[in-house]
Amino acid sequence: MQPTGASLMPELPEVETIRRALAPRVEAQTILALDVFEPRLRLPIPRTLDRDLPGRKIQSLERRGKYLIFVLDQGHYLLVHFGMSGRFVIVSPETARLPHEHWQLKLPELTIRLRDPRRFSLLLSGSGSPATHPLLRMLGPEPLEDAFTQTYWIQVIRRRKASIKTLLMDSRIVAGVGNIYANEALHRSGIHPHRPGGRLSAARLIRLHAMIRKVLIEALASGGSTLRDYRGIDGDPGYFSTAFYVYGREGLPCFGCRNVIRRIRTGQRATFYCPSCQK
Repeated sequence: MQPTGASLMPELPEVETIRRALAPRVEAQTILALDVFEPRLRLPIPRTLDRDLPGRKIQSLERRGKYLIFVLDQGHYLLVHFGMSGRFVIVSPETARLPHEHWQLKLPELTIRLRDPRRFSLLLSGSGSPATHPLLRMLGPEPLEDAFTQTYWIQVIRRRKASIKTLLMDSRIVAGVGNIYANEALHRSGIHPHRPGGRLSAARLIRLHAMIRKVLIEALASGGSTLRDYRGIDGDPGYFSTAFYVYGREGLPCFGCRNVIRRIRTGQRATFYCPSCQK
C-alpha cells in the first residue's frame, strides 16, 4: 500500500545507496561535459556551469543528509538533491533523451542523467568546504555517525515542545531521517508521533535513538525503500518497503498487537502509527 499524495522523495538510505554504488565508478574520473537540457529545476542550474566543469576531476562522492556531493579538484564541488522524484540513470552518451531528463554528466567510462518528472531536484556548484554551503551548514549531525550521541539527542529534544515526529524530521536536529524512517523508528520505540518531545523520559529517548539507527541500518542493507520513483543507480528497487511495520499500512493489522494501523497528519506529512503500541 502507498499513501495517497505522499511526498516520496529519496531519503537518507536511498541517497546513501546511490552514493555507495556510484562512488567507485566516478572517483578519479575527469568530467568531459555537462549537458543541460532543462535548467529550470527547483533552483535554476547556473548558466556557466556547463563551461566550468569540463576538465575537472572528481576526487570523491560524498553525502550530507539527503544531498550528494561531487567533490572536485581545485576546491570545487557539485551539489545534487533529488527532490521528490529525481533519480540517476546510467546511459550511453548517444542514447536519445527521454522525457523528464534534465541534464547529463559525461565521464570517460559512463554518462549519468538526472530524470525528474516533478523538477524539484537541484544541481548547484560551489567552492571551498561543502559544509559551508547555505543548504548544508545548518544541518544537524548524521544519525549514523559518532556525533549523534545519546547525550546530544536527549539534551536537544528535552528542551522542545513540538511533537517528537516533527523534531525527528527537523534536519537542523538530525540530518536526513525523513518521513518513512521516522514513522518506523517511532513505532519500534512505542512512542506516539504527537507526543511532545520535552515530555519524553530519557529512557524513552534512548530507545528512540537506538531505533533510529537500527531502522536506517536495516534500510541500507535492503538498498532503501522503493515506493514510486526511487531506483538504485542500476535501476534496482529498494526492498526495505517489504519490511514496513506501519508506513503505508493504514487499515491493516499491527504485526505486534493486531490492532488497526491509523493514519494522521503531522504538519503536511502522512503519519502512520498503532494506537495500542504507541503511547
